[in-house]
Amino acid sequence: MDIVNWGIIGCGDVTEVKSGPAFSKVEKSKLVAVMRRDGDKAKDYAQRHGVPKWYNDASQLINDPEVNAIYIATPPSSHEEYTLAALRAGKPVYVEKPMTLNAASAQRMVKAAMETNQKLVVAHYRRAQPFYIKIKELIEANAIGSVLLARIECYKKPLTEKEMADPGRAWRVDPARAGGGLFHDLSPHQLDMMLYLFGEAGRSS
Repeated sequence: MDIVNWGIIGCGDVTEVKSGPAFSKVEKSKLVAVMRRDGDKAKDYAQRHGVPKWYNDASQLINDPEVNAIYIATPPSSHEEYTLAALRAGKPVYVEKPMTLNAASAQRMVKAAMETNQKLVVAHYRRAQPFYIKIKELIEANAIGSVLLARIECYKKPLTEKEMADPGRAWRVDPARAGGGLFHDLSPHQLDMMLYLFGEAGRSS
């Protein structure tokens, strides 16, 4: 494709400053449609970000002939459903992390990508940030000597009662929608950076 015409399914907070506007700032890439179940919110998003089309039905966005790539930014519970639909429509998918609710679901998504010969990627964008690229260069150049141990720690305070009363935050600790709570939500970036910097994990004997 000469130009990547993105459609976003789930234009919530994560798309406001990170993913959404960026699609129209990259060469040969533009955001042409957004979808949210609440049509008024989808329309508001489209108007504020200069997006020409908006929908309140994911299937309409997926089957829009102008859209040739799909970004899925909904809670993890719907990632598999939308990914499979987009792949079967012949469109590559960029899905937010965590990829989905569990390993079995992720494997079905990967299988569908292979069967449809479409690209499926997860939003582990930190690998492309200059800071982490430089760290990897230093490690590979042996600038700190041979790496014998790598440890990562991630701390997050529990959600407060006020935060738990906010549906925009509370879903992150709802197993049915998010899978594994704050760890499942935050750890993918941390674990991905360990794999990026140090390679695939091995099994201890």
